[in-house]
Amino acid sequence: MRSHAMLGLTAMVSACVMIMGCAEAQRPAGPPPAPRPMATQEKPADDMELIREKVRADKKLLVSTNMGLTESEAQKFWPIYDRYQTGLDRLVDRQLEIIETFARNYKTMSDGVAKQLLDDYLALDDDRFALRQSYLPTFREVLSERKVARYYQIENKIQAIIDLDLAANIPLVD
Repeated sequence: MRSHAMLGLTAMVSACVMIMGCAEAQRPAGPPPAPRPMATQEKPADDMELIREKVRADKKLLVSTNMGLTESEAQKFWPIYDRYQTGLDRLVDRQLEIIETFARNYKTMSDGVAKQLLDDYLALDDDRFALRQSYLPTFREVLSERKVARYYQIENKIQAIIDLDLAANIPLVD
């Protein structure tokens, strides 16, 4: 039960990161909103980075809770995990760029922009698969096949929940 709640929390926060990027891109053009008083003024980029750090920490806790690693396995696994997450972060950044481009062009989508968005989306999908494939031998060097399968299941479930949330919140192209 605890792992289900943590998975839900992690997915919701991750989805918020994605949606915030989309909402940021949907802001109407024109003058920025009036600045808040200096004491409470925050930079949106700083807010986003704080949320991303929270997501990373929650995700790591979720993985830790559900992997059942021995101390020896943990010493070998976590550095690989961190490198893998860095690769995933780059993919998330690209996904946010695609969502932002979609949001900016949603009401006036041309065939050219639609083509580019689809090409970028499919390339991102390919790169996500390639990243998973490229790390598989490395994870297999330090974990049993069952634990590698479990880790990939955890990653897959998180991504599936994020994808479901994005699908529910991003409208179809007109």
